[in-house]
Amino acid sequence: MWKPGTLLLLSLLWASGELQQETEQRRLPPPGKLDFGYVPAGVYETLAHYEPGPIGILFQLVRAFLHAVQPNAFPHDLIVKLAKDKFGAIQTEYKKPENIVLTLQAIYYEIGFLICAAVGLLFAILMPVVGLFFCMCRCCDNCGGEMHQRQRKNADCRRGLLGTLLFSTSLVITIGVLCAYAANQNLSSQVKNIRRLVNSNMRDLHTFANDTPMQIDYLISQYATAKNKVIYDLDNIGPLLGGRIHGQLDKEVHPALNQVLNMAGAMRETKEALENVSVSLVVLQEGERKLHFNLSRIRNSINRTLDDPGCLDEESDATTAQLCRSIRQSLSQLQISANFTRLPDVNPQLEKMKNVVKTDLSSVVHRGFYALNDTPHMVIEQTRAVVMSIQNLVGSVGNNITSFSKVFPVQTCLSNFTIFISHAHAKIEDYYPEIDQIDFYRWIGCIALCCMVVLVLAFNYLGLLCGTLGYDKHASPTTRGCISNTGGTLLIAGVGFSFIFSWVLMGLLTAMFLAGGNMEKLLCEPFHTKELFKVVDSPYLINPEWKNFIPGYLYNDSELELTTESLYSTCKENKGIYSALRLDKVFNISSFLNTTVFTKDVVRQLESFRIDLRGIILLESEGKQNLQDFSEAGLSEINYADFLEEVNKGVTVVDVVSFAKELESQTDLMPRGRLQTALKGHVATLQRIHRQQIAPMEQAMKYVRARSALNQSMRFLERTASDLPNKVTDVLEAIEAAQHLISHNATLLINQETRKYSATIIGYFNQYIEWVKTSLALEVAPCKPFSNVLDTAQIMTCSFLVDSMNTFWMGLGCSTLFLLPSVILAVKLAKYYRRMDTEDVYDDMEIGNNGYHIESSQGVPNPVMTSVPTYDTMNRFPRASAPPRHIDW
Repeated sequence: MWKPGTLLLLSLLWASGELQQETEQRRLPPPGKLDFGYVPAGVYETLAHYEPGPIGILFQLVRAFLHAVQPNAFPHDLIVKLAKDKFGAIQTEYKKPENIVLTLQAIYYEIGFLICAAVGLLFAILMPVVGLFFCMCRCCDNCGGEMHQRQRKNADCRRGLLGTLLFSTSLVITIGVLCAYAANQNLSSQVKNIRRLVNSNMRDLHTFANDTPMQIDYLISQYATAKNKVIYDLDNIGPLLGGRIHGQLDKEVHPALNQVLNMAGAMRETKEALENVSVSLVVLQEGERKLHFNLSRIRNSINRTLDDPGCLDEESDATTAQLCRSIRQSLSQLQISANFTRLPDVNPQLEKMKNVVKTDLSSVVHRGFYALNDTPHMVIEQTRAVVMSIQNLVGSVGNNITSFSKVFPVQTCLSNFTIFISHAHAKIEDYYPEIDQIDFYRWIGCIALCCMVVLVLAFNYLGLLCGTLGYDKHASPTTRGCISNTGGTLLIAGVGFSFIFSWVLMGLLTAMFLAGGNMEKLLCEPFHTKELFKVVDSPYLINPEWKNFIPGYLYNDSELELTTESLYSTCKENKGIYSALRLDKVFNISSFLNTTVFTKDVVRQLESFRIDLRGIILLESEGKQNLQDFSEAGLSEINYADFLEEVNKGVTVVDVVSFAKELESQTDLMPRGRLQTALKGHVATLQRIHRQQIAPMEQAMKYVRARSALNQSMRFLERTASDLPNKVTDVLEAIEAAQHLISHNATLLINQETRKYSATIIGYFNQYIEWVKTSLALEVAPCKPFSNVLDTAQIMTCSFLVDSMNTFWMGLGCSTLFLLPSVILAVKLAKYYRRMDTEDVYDDMEIGNNGYHIESSQGVPNPVMTSVPTYDTMNRFPRASAPPRHIDW
């Protein structure tokens, strides 16, 4: 039975299933992480867990009692030695020292059970003997058999105490019987659940057999996920590999091209600045020439006016002469301040810059950017043949997996396994009527045992009831009523049945105690603590040549670490049977799906990539020459200080308006005449010049913009011209360095990125391999049904049978033990219920109204007491004593 099952389990893991040919492209997850989905899993319906309910309290009490009886640890070594010896040597060579030691160890372990069994056997043996002697003793009017009751002052108290004790004892016996009855009923009800548990386990085994091929087909089909992702990355090798190479090159190349692009912008701005300087100079020089002419003319006119004789005659008018000298001295200030005409033009530099910008350097740079950005396309073209080869290789790997899986006859093995399960289930079904019949007989037998005790209880309760109800405090022992007498008789009958049944009960219960107690301590409890598995897993236990039985039987390799405990624990966690049975010993999925098997050819093809980027030209010679021409445009020859100096000057040396006012004030001090009138005319002319020429040059937008443009342009040109040749040289060197990187040093970078790309491609296969290994270990063919079978057997054996049987013998055993005090109490109490043949009477004493002697009368004791027979005083056992004496008799 092991070999076909093992072959089936191995074949399930080699289950075939063609790779699904997907007509639609599978939606791919983000790059890097593959999504293989969830392995389809069946649902196992067996819940191998048992909750006994309220009766579980009784089960716990029984286990506590057994622990008190047998507190010793599980005898692992002892059982292993006995199992290896198979009990043969101990039986045949029991006198050997080692066998004597084993025997003593077994006795020491079982000492608690042996003592309890000895007490039970002693009870079973002595009880009928004591009953026999008790009957003989009562027949001789001893042991309570004499129908005579001595009168005692505390008779009522004794009767009440005995009745209470007997009732309490009967209650304890009743509780024990109820516990036994509950255990008996629990076992019968749980037997009905066996069919449900067995059917559930069988359905789970069918689910296991039916779902496993589907799960393995799913594993095989998910190779398409890895394959599609590989093909996707190969189809997009340009953006992926070429993009990475471009990204690494761009870190070095982009800044260099940006510098050239900035130079192109500087060229355009320099040309514009030179044009602005040229135009501004023309505007400012034109305005300056007109103003210079008018100021020179008015200055000459004033000089001529000051040549008037009135200004020269100091003797006749010293004040006027003094004023004339002052005016003549101030005329030197009446001239222009900013002399733009002395500044050279920038036409030579402008012409050179016009020639420089004829070459569109920006277009040249953009062609370099385009060549760099075309790296992904270059990679696609240069790797096209290798990519096609890898795609064909990836497809052939999938075909190899499919063809490999078809080698194993899975469907045949599955059919055989299903037939085996169905056949086993049918045979189990055939046993159900016998199980029900056996359980019915067992139930009848347990009920019969309970009824034995119930019969005694019935006599006890009826006796107590009749004795209590029939009690008459006025009746003497010889005149007790029929009901009271019946109660006493019933108690004596209960005593008789106690002697008859108790020894039978104790004998049977002792046997059940030994069987159930040892099953609990040696089977059920070690199963929960897994000590039982350690016994089974003991090296060389089953076969002297095998260290571990399971791998030795399955794989002929007993050194493999595969034990019953590990197998059970792994299946208990619902992991895959591949990891539970260590099937990698037979078929190592890691070796089959290893990257060397899957990807060694892929790696070889990827390593054959040859990518050449020397065709990328970042800056053509035209662009380089353009940069050289820019550096030689003569910008450094311009005297920027002179330009900025003139721009920062005012229009005139002196404020013409202030000069005119001062001239007018001085003229007002002169006497009236031709000189004063002429100077007044000059004042008006100055004011007109200021209004028509100077003010516009200071405020008109034409001149303001010209001065501002000239100022800004010269400052920009000064900054640009500053160390321009070195700047151009630096840009050209950066371009040369970037070009050298692409043409000569890119091989290392390309190899690095190619390895990364290859690692990504191989990573998809590795992800698939790891997913398959993990799924086989955890999700494919979860073997919980097999641990459930063992758990179900444990539940039926321990939880259903052993716990119920132990509770039964404990309940009924307690009841049987309490029959002893019940017998003693019933015998004593019957004396107070039954009608006596004789009683004690008293002479010369006051007799109470109930016929009993009052021992003291008015405080004087009366010790005289006699027994008065009513007939034949020679007879030893008279029928009745004298009736009570009443006053009216």
